[in-house]
Parts: sequence; structure tokens; C-alpha cells
Amino acid sequence: MSTAKASRIRVDPSSLRAAPLTPPVSKSDAQRALVLGHLTGAWPLPSVQAEADEDLPADVRVLRRGVESLRLPPDAVRDIDCADGGAPFRILATQAAVTPGAQARFTGTPRLGERPHGPLFTSLREALAPAGLTLTEGTPWPVELRAPRDTSSVPPVFRVPGAQSSQYASSLLLGCAALYLRERRPWRVEIDGPLTSAGYLELTLTWLRRFGFDVQRSPSSYTVAGYAAPPAVPALPGDWSSLGYLLLVAWKTGGTVVRADTGSAHPDDAMVRLIEQVGLRAVPTGAPFTLKVEGPLSGGLRASGEECPDLLPTLAALACVLPAPSTLTEVGILRVKESDRLEGIRTLVKAFGGTTELQGERLLIQPPRMPPSGFAMSSEGDHRLAMTAATLCVLSGAPLTLTGPECVEKSFPGFWRQLSGVGVRITDAR
Repeated sequence: MSTAKASRIRVDPSSLRAAPLTPPVSKSDAQRALVLGHLTGAWPLPSVQAEADEDLPADVRVLRRGVESLRLPPDAVRDIDCADGGAPFRILATQAAVTPGAQARFTGTPRLGERPHGPLFTSLREALAPAGLTLTEGTPWPVELRAPRDTSSVPPVFRVPGAQSSQYASSLLLGCAALYLRERRPWRVEIDGPLTSAGYLELTLTWLRRFGFDVQRSPSSYTVAGYAAPPAVPALPGDWSSLGYLLLVAWKTGGTVVRADTGSAHPDDAMVRLIEQVGLRAVPTGAPFTLKVEGPLSGGLRASGEECPDLLPTLAALACVLPAPSTLTEVGILRVKESDRLEGIRTLVKAFGGTTELQGERLLIQPPRMPPSGFAMSSEGDHRLAMTAATLCVLSGAPLTLTGPECVEKSFPGFWRQLSGVGVRITDAR
């Protein structure tokens, strides 16, 4: 989105009250489940159908539309707009490449075009070009792809580097599932070097197994080696990336969060463990998947972008109200998200009156001695920066003027409604 045309709101947390907070369905889980539902015949996916369209994260709607395009007759040309969805684009590119004879033309935002995709394209070309795959890149759009009709003559392996993003390996592993179902021979993904954000690949493995796939693993490869239909289609959990904001808001208001499955395979359920460093505890209330957060704040925190990159902005907001400095490590991955989130975090901390110091892959956050009387921030079109700034507003009691609030549609369309429900006043700031 263009921040020049973005709206501005004022967020005033002066009238907080306790109320239940509800996250959307997990977009990371839903994206994997949608593809697997398409491959195994569980389409449309019941858990997604049960959600109102306006409550579905934009990335989920993007991926669903892309899968619907892939289900068109073989000779149809598929025009797939991925907007700014990195995961939908990468997942759909591989699915198009393994759909026999498919022709696809991908477009997206300029920012999505700037994000790294080359390792995935190289892997697809190396594995499938001998069977007839063609893949051409614009500057940066469109990306045009024509899939081979028969891949049985090529070795059943994709090779991809583990650096930059685990989404490449996840995308290719979902492609292996499609190829296994068609060819009934094992397909594998070989990963070169250490894997960034390995928890998200584990999430992909979890969903493959929930849908009945036998996935075998070695230290550097994953093989889809079998399939047996499961007794039921798995349900979708709440989104742990969104629950990160809501847990902090619930602590401040004395309320609860629902749809919080602590048995989830999502990497961002690490939030429950990470907040314990600073004196907070997420406590079950007795109601299913419902938590409250208790405890006084103490000390500083430490978290790694290697484990949970999407939580780092949320934790940076918490760091701004702690009594001691905090350290975020392995932060380089934040530069290639929907915005440069590393600079976004530094801008937010500065706007709030704190300071940061970047030492290679380590970001030190020093909170201000006193919270400001108010602060201003631009989301830069990044949903996580918008929700992080609003979370800091609630935690601190300092009103926020936010430019570009509409970008939360990407992952949490109901975010502003949830804040309104606990008494946060949200008004236009023209």
C-alpha cells in the first residue's frame, strides 16, 4: 500500500476495561491447510468456510483465491494477484509449477517484488525445467510460469538453501505432497546449510501429517513418502502471532484471550514462555483455550529472530515499558519482511523516547525513564508495525497517532474492533 495515501487515527487507551479478546484464525496454519485441503479433496476447507470473509486475514483470502485459480481447467491462464503476501506467493508459485500444464501469471506489490524469491525459483527450475517448466521474471512483475504436464522422468528432489527464509522449504515440501499424490513415488526437499525460522517448517510438517502424509526426515532432508486419508479434516487454531498482541493487552486490562491453544505447533506460541522472563504468566481460566495474564513486570527480556521473527516487534513494544534493557538477537531477517521491520522497531522505540543500539545481529533496547505524553508512528504499510505501535499505546497509556492503520487487514482484520471492545478510543486524526 502507499503510505502517502494512508489514513491516520488517534488511539487513546484512557478508558480501558476487562473484556475477552479473540484472535483471527492463524494465517500460517490456514495457508498450509488450504493447500493440503485442495490436494486431498477436502475443498472447500470447512474451518475457513466457517469464518466470515471480513474476519479472514487478507493473506488467507489471497491464498484461497490462488488455489481456486489452480483448480481451473488445465488450459486456463491463471492471473494471480498476491498483493503483498510473501508466503502466499511462494506457496502458490510451487503449486502452480507442479499442477500439470498450468499457466500462471503472478503479480503483487512493489514491496513484494523486492523481497527475496530467487532461491525458490532456482530450485524449481533445477528440478522441473528438464521436464518442461518455464519460469520468467519481470522487473519485478509479472512472474510467468508454465508447468510441465509430466514430471515422472526427472529425479524426485528439490534442493534449496536454508538461509533467508524457511518459506522456500515449506513451499517445496507442499509441492512434494502434490507430486507424491500424482506419481505415487517419494519426493524430497534437501536443505543446504542452517535453516532460518525452522519452527515454520515444523508447522508445515505438522500439517502434512495431520492431513495424512508420511514425512520422513534426516538432518538435512525431508521426504514425502506416503499418504493415508485422515479420519477427519483438522480444524484451524487461533493465530499465535496475533495472540502476542492480545496477551499483552489482556494483561493491561485484566481481561482474557480466547482461541489460545497452547498445544499449537505454531512458533509464536513461544510468547507464553518469553513473557515469563519479565514476570508475566499466562494462566488457563478453566474455559477451553482461554488464558489470562498475571504478574508484575520486572527486568528485561531476550528473544531471537531465529526462533520467532514475527514476535520481535511485539516484544519490542513490551521492552519499551520494562524497567531494564532488552536484547533482540538474529534480527537481520526483519529487514526483508513487508517493510524493513528492524528499522521500524528502532523508529518506534525512538518515537516513544527510548534508544536502540544495533550490534551486528543484536538489537539492544533501552526503555525511556518515563513514558511520553503521546507519540506518533507510521505503519509503513506493515500490519505488524501498526499493531505493535497500538499495543505499546495500550501498555503505556500514552496516546498514539498512527498513519496507515488499515494495513492490519493482512493478518488481523478485526484488530481495531478488539481494541475498541476493551475501551480503547479510536478516532480519525486528520
